[in-house]
Amino acid sequence: MDTSRTIAIVGAGFSGTAVAVNLLRLPQAKPMRVVLIERSPHTGGAAYGPNQSPYLLNVPAGRMSASSFEPLGFLDFARRTHSVAKEHDFLPRALYGQYLEASLRGAARAAPPEVRLERLRAEVIAIDRPRRASSVQLHLGSGWRVSADYVVLAAGNPAPAALRGSEKLSAAQYLGDPWAARGAFRAGETLLAAGTGLTMADVVLAAAEATAGAVSVHAISRHGLLPAAQSDFRHAEEGHCRAQLLRLASGPLRQLARAVRALAQEQELRVGDWRETIALVRTLAPMLWQRLAPAERQRFLRHLRAYWDVHRHRLPQESWSSLNALRCSGALRVRAGRMLDLESAGRQVRVSWRPRGQDGVATLLVDRVVNCTGPDYDVRNSRDHLMRSLLAQGVATADPLNLGLLTAEFGALVDASGNTARNLYYIGPMLRAKYWESTAVPELRLHAEQLARHLTALAGVPWRQHRSAHPIAASQGSALMS
Repeated sequence: MDTSRTIAIVGAGFSGTAVAVNLLRLPQAKPMRVVLIERSPHTGGAAYGPNQSPYLLNVPAGRMSASSFEPLGFLDFARRTHSVAKEHDFLPRALYGQYLEASLRGAARAAPPEVRLERLRAEVIAIDRPRRASSVQLHLGSGWRVSADYVVLAAGNPAPAALRGSEKLSAAQYLGDPWAARGAFRAGETLLAAGTGLTMADVVLAAAEATAGAVSVHAISRHGLLPAAQSDFRHAEEGHCRAQLLRLASGPLRQLARAVRALAQEQELRVGDWRETIALVRTLAPMLWQRLAPAERQRFLRHLRAYWDVHRHRLPQESWSSLNALRCSGALRVRAGRMLDLESAGRQVRVSWRPRGQDGVATLLVDRVVNCTGPDYDVRNSRDHLMRSLLAQGVATADPLNLGLLTAEFGALVDASGNTARNLYYIGPMLRAKYWESTAVPELRLHAEQLARHLTALAGVPWRQHRSAHPIAASQGSALMS
């Protein structure tokens, strides 16, 4: 009787790779086949692929390990090629993709004979569960099928929502995928970056590099806020602050916001750094988010989200300084307002927008528009074949605030009837619907470790039996699952 199990992981970005690595490292009671399916030719997804070589990570190397039980894993890897790399350095993103690939290969080599990794370059377009069958069928774009006992959906960030009027523009006038923009810039052209967050910063710096600074950029977002700079801050002690914030999260949002602002000001007055407070709030974010009432969550998204994002998602000091220099020189002009329409004007693009706080409509004439608005987490707008199929079947469900997918413990999908899937799981940035903070390595690596342990336990290996082989502190996981 065949007692082996197959776990299929769809997506080899950070999350999918981290789950695969953990499964390969954990002791298994039965033979296991891990099938990692990725449509692109490299590990790391869009964030850490080879085309990201000019861009820097937004987190210091010492905090980018893919494993919580090897806290300096990435730094150790980086020092093999960058011998002078330090814990607080911001290293190239492409190097991180190489680290993920090396971690996966190493885990596969060290896995016991009964645990094996198979890698497929393919696109999964649909999933179905045949009646009276315990397995799941994954349909590939090639026409092939993969049968699995468990499926982990590890798709990365979705594409940005299309800008109004973009369908009327040519490919030369509108770049809907900002990561395809590198190499497309021309000296002397005028760009519009729709959005003023981290993606905009990457695009603007790449354009300035490609044109030796001979580019003019307008950047528009509703609030016109730019990301703050990183600093070498220390992590504040939690103490009574933790209990206070958790208590306030059960009440009106304004009280919680007032307390966070006061803590940040207190840190500054003590010759500290407001980033210490943001780091503290970030560690508590899943519990704070789950304590907020639905109406308070909506209020946060409407009024405070933009301010949280620019303080939470920061730029390396080097990138921030370069961006600030472009702004001071006039090469980058940041505007606050709402974009209304795009239309072709010969070879150029006429942009209609309403400045913040005004009733009138202003226009800009630019050579090209780059969509830097960030991922569209409203899965109902997804153009991904698999996501559309899951939603159409009712197997997956959008959360009420359009932040991602409804999930239960360990990322198990919740279907349209409110039932929790037995063998379908999701891991990735759309967990923000449940935890809010779920887009960065420190959070996602814990979700990956927890999910791998859970899948292993389903095979009859209690976690306590192999804890010494994989020493992840229980307190780290509890903060996410509380």
